[in-house]
Amino acid sequence: MIFSKDRRLLTKMDNLTVGRARPRDRIVEKARVLFHKYGIRGVGVDTITEAAGTNKMTLYRHFDSKDDLIIEYLRSVACDMNATWDHLEAEYPDDKIAQLRAWVRGAAECVVNDDRGCDIANAAIELTENGHPARRVIREIKTKMRDRLIKLCREAGIEQPERLTDALALLVEGARVNRRSIGPDGPSARLVEIAEDVIESFRKNCPD
Repeated sequence: MIFSKDRRLLTKMDNLTVGRARPRDRIVEKARVLFHKYGIRGVGVDTITEAAGTNKMTLYRHFDSKDDLIIEYLRSVACDMNATWDHLEAEYPDDKIAQLRAWVRGAAECVVNDDRGCDIANAAIELTENGHPARRVIREIKTKMRDRLIKLCREAGIEQPERLTDALALLVEGARVNRRSIGPDGPSARLVEIAEDVIESFRKNCPD
């Protein structure tokens, strides 16, 4: 996931650089904005090229199809997710539990501040065809993110890092849906509190 403050910074950077960016970069940047806001199925290449200040001929010079652009969009999102992880490590260099708790707080910020939710999860919902080329990319990204969270849990001394990772991931994904269906005063408002309790329950089960 991309934490809210990271997304705001990226948006400002995009706005500053879009005028002088290469056509390919402008296309990807604007596709990211539009796909996030309206969904992959809700945006055509004409809308993307107009927003990027270019044309379909230029788009298809860089991407064989819209599907290829979707894949590049997903990889761009994944790159920023990795940057978020790097930020956590830099902010809490010697405290893995602090990194884990910061990850939870960042996830909660995303749930509260971004009604559209996770780009990767949204793409998985929209692209339902098993043979769609982006499905493999989505699985790869999600798997890598899960592996990174498992690694953090293990380094934090959690005896069952896979189980804690899956518990936290399901909490976050569920909180997104809960907030959309019930609203901000529903159970999603307690995401940080519940996640902290789950983390502590796993820590108590660790051998001394």
